[in-house]
Amino acid sequence: MKYIKYTAIALILALSVTSCEDFLTVQSPDELTSDSFWRDKSDAEAGLAAAYSKLEASTDTWEFPEVFFPVEAYREDIIKPGADAYNYPNWIELANFTYTNGNSQFTTYWRDNYYGINYSNQVIENLPEIPAGMISEEDRAMIRNEAFFLRGYYHMKLLLNWEQIVIRDKYITSTDELDKPLASRSEAWDFIIEDFTKATSLPAGRTSETSGRVTKGAAYAFLGWAHLTRAYEETDKKESSLNAAISALDNVTGYELVKDLSTLFDGSNKNSKEGIFELQLTLNTANGARYRTQLHRFIGCSELLGWEEILPTEQLMEAYMKEGKIAATGGYDSRLYQTIFFNDEYFNDAETPRVYDQTYDDWFDGADKPAFRKYMPADNAGLRTSYFAPNIMLMRYANVLLMKAEALNEAGRAPEAVPIINEVRKRADMPEMKGSSQQEVREQIEHERMLEFPLENTRFYDLRRWGKTREALHAAGRTNFDPAKHNFYPIPIQEINTNNEIN
Repeated sequence: MKYIKYTAIALILALSVTSCEDFLTVQSPDELTSDSFWRDKSDAEAGLAAAYSKLEASTDTWEFPEVFFPVEAYREDIIKPGADAYNYPNWIELANFTYTNGNSQFTTYWRDNYYGINYSNQVIENLPEIPAGMISEEDRAMIRNEAFFLRGYYHMKLLLNWEQIVIRDKYITSTDELDKPLASRSEAWDFIIEDFTKATSLPAGRTSETSGRVTKGAAYAFLGWAHLTRAYEETDKKESSLNAAISALDNVTGYELVKDLSTLFDGSNKNSKEGIFELQLTLNTANGARYRTQLHRFIGCSELLGWEEILPTEQLMEAYMKEGKIAATGGYDSRLYQTIFFNDEYFNDAETPRVYDQTYDDWFDGADKPAFRKYMPADNAGLRTSYFAPNIMLMRYANVLLMKAEALNEAGRAPEAVPIINEVRKRADMPEMKGSSQQEVREQIEHERMLEFPLENTRFYDLRRWGKTREALHAAGRTNFDPAKHNFYPIPIQEINTNNEIN
């Protein structure tokens, strides 16, 4: 007898909001029936909170980074597991490309994204049942479009990691509905793009009480990313997909780059002018809230009181230093200092100790060991606390700019891409790029994205889009990587065992 599919566990649940301050603070009610739920706006908001709650899997304490980073980041050429990670074989097999379809980490990732999809479908299907007068039509439409965005987002996360996925377009109420075949990538992209397009009617901004909820800008940004990715996959539609990407990204307005990149990740500058979509974390534990992490322990190396699970590679350090100390500051590209602690005079200035009130040598005792600064606390007090709650950057303006530059360049409009690239470089205190041909612009974009987004887990998707996964990973010494086998994860064995339509 088949197991009841694990995604079905969530299908009859809804979560209720327990705090206006923390939209994602939720708890499960004892019962959920049509008579006791979906009665008014409050119930609709609670159902939507359930859909938001599965962003990037569980965010409580250590669980969040132990799924998010091994699944998305360990296979990148700019990342390597730290010493403690080798105590967890199911993580290391992701980095070494020795995993099977029973790997627990990407199985959890698959499961949680389908949880989010099912919650989203529940909102979409039940909103029309709320009586007129119990919710305004404006609120009904907004909540529904948020659910469309989230459903598209969860499907896109799956499609970026698996070659084929199951499209879940309805709320499942019985196990008889669980069997469904894998969709083609083209079908999946059509579905995702349609959901994001519906969400573009969302408001452009949010109040302080609704920070973190989806906006028009987020919908257009992810719509642009979907079209850009599809342009490389479906060459017969490349021109139209590139133009659609440019059009979508042109609509991401009202944002700007923040000068100090590090503040976007250390908890000191949440929901900034650069942040387009951020996973909201909080140290507030009132009413059972659990949206805090021990991310600083996961990211932090042993010298900085961390567990040492993730470190930058030599390839990343070489890329940061490639252009030399030509920044306006007199140093390397400023993103290096804002992203990584390393053995450099900047971090060894005794008069201005910049590594948690000490110098780099004080902490590392003369070792030459680069370690991530990104997603580490802003100060020494934060470093020494057990919990940390920076927002997790899911989309920011720098990504929109570089995606737009890429789409323009691939569409044969390289001169329009150059000033956009230079805008990103200016924030890093770097001079304007050299060259103007399509190939020179392409190479510059590849360089900028490598430096801009470590620990934001876009690198593998970038490399695959450009057809460079094998080249990059083999250059990093991971010569067992085979694109034919490892460009996408295998369908989890649990899904195969519980879905009769998948062999």
